[in-house]
Amino acid sequence: MNPEDITKDPAIQAMRGKVARFGKMLYERHLTDAAGGNVSTRVGDLICMSPRYSGSQHQWDLSPDQVLVIDLDGNVLVGAGQISRESKAHLRLYRDFGEHGSGVIHCHARNVLVFAVMGQPIPPILEATRKFGTIPVTPYAPAHSDDLAGFIADAIRGNESRIRKQAAAAIAPWHGLFVIGKDLDAAFDAVERIDTSAYILMMSRHLGGEGSLEAQRAAMEAAIAPFESK
Repeated sequence: MNPEDITKDPAIQAMRGKVARFGKMLYERHLTDAAGGNVSTRVGDLICMSPRYSGSQHQWDLSPDQVLVIDLDGNVLVGAGQISRESKAHLRLYRDFGEHGSGVIHCHARNVLVFAVMGQPIPPILEATRKFGTIPVTPYAPAHSDDLAGFIADAIRGNESRIRKQAAAAIAPWHGLFVIGKDLDAAFDAVERIDTSAYILMMSRHLGGEGSLEAQRAAMEAAIAPFESK
C-alpha cells in the first residue's frame, strides 16, 4: 500500500485519531508523563504509532496526522516524525502476540512507577484486576534496547489467553509499564486498572493494612471460585 492509499484508508485514519486521543487521555490522567511513553495499534499489516517526543515536545496534544503509520519492520510509511524509541518493544510484542492482540501501550503511570523503582510486582487485589494475574517485573535492560524488548515479551509469554480476554502486562524496572491488549481500548482500560491497584497497595501499606488486604483478597478468591466453576 502506497502512502496516498494509506492516508485515504478510513480504518487507518480512524486509528491514527484514536492513538492521538488515547495518548492525551493517558497524559491527562497521570498514566504517562512528558518524559515519554508510546501508544500503538495494529491495522492489518500496518501499525499506527505515536511519534518520538510526543510528550516532551507536544505534551501529548497530537493531531491524527502526526501519528505515524509504519510497517512491521519499523519503516515509516506515513508521517513526518521520527519513530518512537521504544518501537522495538511494540514491534516485538506484535510479532510474538499479534494473533492475540492489536493494541500496545508503554507508559509512565505515576503509581506504577513506584513499583518499577522498587522492583516489586503488582498482585491482583481487586475483582477488576484478577483477569491480569500478578504483573511481573522484568530483568533490567536499558531503555530502547533489544534486550528490554525481549525481556518484556518473555514476561508476557504464557499469558496469551489474558490478551485475548483483555490484556497482559509487565513492569520494566526503573522505567515503566508495558501492556498489550486485545485492542487499544482494552489496553488503555488495563493501564488504568493496574495503576489503581498500585495506588491501593501503596496506601494500604502506608496505613499498615497490607496484611488485612491480603486476607480480604483470599476471602474474595474463595467466594468467587464457586461462580467460576459453574
